[in-house]
Amino acid sequence: MAESVTEGHPDKLADQIADALLDEFLRKDPYSKVSIEVMITTGLIFISGEVSAECYVDIPAISRGVVKEAGYTKPDYGFDADVSAVIISIDEQSPEIAMGVSGEGAGDTAIVVGYACNESEEYMPLPILLSHRITKKISDLRKTGHFSFIRPDGKVLLVMEYKDGKPYSVKNITAYVHHDPDVKLEELRELITEEVIKKEIPKELMRDSVSIKVNPSGRFVIGGPVADTGLTGRKIVSDAYGDIGFSGGSAFSGKDPTKTDRSGSYMARMIAKHVVASGLADRCVVQIGYAFGLSEPVAFDIETFGTEKIEKEKVVDIVKKIFPLRPAEIIEFLDLRKPIYRSTSCYGHFGKSYLPWEKLKYVDRIKELTS
Repeated sequence: MAESVTEGHPDKLADQIADALLDEFLRKDPYSKVSIEVMITTGLIFISGEVSAECYVDIPAISRGVVKEAGYTKPDYGFDADVSAVIISIDEQSPEIAMGVSGEGAGDTAIVVGYACNESEEYMPLPILLSHRITKKISDLRKTGHFSFIRPDGKVLLVMEYKDGKPYSVKNITAYVHHDPDVKLEELRELITEEVIKKEIPKELMRDSVSIKVNPSGRFVIGGPVADTGLTGRKIVSDAYGDIGFSGGSAFSGKDPTKTDRSGSYMARMIAKHVVASGLADRCVVQIGYAFGLSEPVAFDIETFGTEKIEKEKVVDIVKKIFPLRPAEIIEFLDLRKPIYRSTSCYGHFGKSYLPWEKLKYVDRIKELTS
């Protein structure tokens, strides 16, 4: 199974604000230390955390800008960017944390996980890939005016059947679409089914047994922060791989790359993707353990579920010759001190070809070491 939500979902609004602020700090000071949490509720955006930076960032303006871009621009929605209060409670980074990071140690204690498989061009599990495609398409149609009656909030849950370890068919798609009050529910269901779901799901996966439900509980007029409080880090499985991949339990958004739960997760994904793309295995999970202040991982493991083409020990040896695992080296290797994080805060942190940890730069080098 996999779940995806639109930009206007309250939790995703919080993630986007946190990463938009992070990007602005990094744009002005690449060595900013940022750990921001955001909570959103009716008429209120609350921003807290720790920041150490040699720059000024207009936090209220950036926060409201994110809310506007997500589509909350009308009082009728119950949440309006222009009239929502922005409350800020931010302190400097703890000197003890700063000391641990300055010694090139991990900026946090974290278990990080990377996953890849060969069932899609992106080396991502199909359930999460397809669910993101559906929610993004719904959002795009709203923003371009094609479906002007759609409001910003929304969610999709997709269930897929596998046979012999391979995707066989989509079994169930349940979509919740935020909409204007004057829309007829049956018309909405038909439009979403015909113009979004059936166009985004490959025909070979849409067998007769598929169940498609749009707003099965009825009308969805009241949505967004007025209906449900949003908080950073509450969509970590959706941000990653769906329920196929493991989760280390840590969130990504609002954290600068010295936080290993973010940078380490990106490196773990890059390693797993290269293992699969170079033909060493059909599926791969990379797990790394980091302890605050320590520059070396406390644990490293690769699992290939019996799909490996060479001995796993050799896979591990090859990986360690190419990819750095120390936090400071990961930051330089992936060039992570740049304002690239806002684009990760919706529709997943993985599977987007333009992100540095998605680049397949070392496949030939792996093949050389394998031969």
